Amino acid sequence: MPRRLNSLLRFAHALLGVLISATLVASGVRAEGLPPPTGPVAPRVAPINDDGHYRQRWYHVSFLDLREDFLEAKAEDMRFAVIFEQQGCIYCKRMHTEVISRKYINDYVRRNFRILQLNLWGAREVTDFDGKRMTEKKLAERWGVIFTPTVVFFKDDLTGLDGKWGRELEATERLPLSFGPDTFYDLFVWVRHKIYLQDRNFQRFHLARSDERDALRMRSSEKR
Repeated sequence: MPRRLNSLLRFAHALLGVLISATLVASGVRAEGLPPPTGPVAPRVAPINDDGHYRQRWYHVSFLDLREDFLEAKAEDMRFAVIFEQQGCIYCKRMHTEVISRKYINDYVRRNFRILQLNLWGAREVTDFDGKRMTEKKLAERWGVIFTPTVVFFKDDLTGLDGKWGRELEATERLPLSFGPDTFYDLFVWVRHKIYLQDRNFQRFHLARSDERDALRMRSSEKR
């Protein structure tokens, strides 16, 4: 009986592997080119907490000229993103203390993205991509951002888009980041590897990565 059970388990794992590969292929994704679906959680990375306003130590510090920030990120082969947060936001706190605090997520985002944090209600002057200057609050209104934290990912190439602003420059839909570690991590991988150019359905990619994580957990439990 144990031999038969082991054979069935090996068959199930093999079938699962085929299904994962098929899902990735259907999404236009090459699994070998992606980072591992998970990684070490510890040591945890603690954020800076300024009286309920959380931020990462590596968040980009700039003169708030978005075009310049984009060009600097591109020169370093990083993707540029703007994230809107606000003081006292429970979802912002959760993102920093429960999601980005995981070492493998923090490492991946820090190494692959230049992120500019803006305050949804802020008064600092920001220069938008079309050269117009306004406060952080007015920029959020112009972009239609009403929820925090919200991330805006920009295309990796803005050639031919001089003088433009808004949706034309963005890589994907603006997304609230009020979800768990796996979805958060998969989203940043999806953008970094430009998988949205092959398949705009993020959910398909996320499900394929979830299957990979499940398979890894099964193999890990077998070894115990």
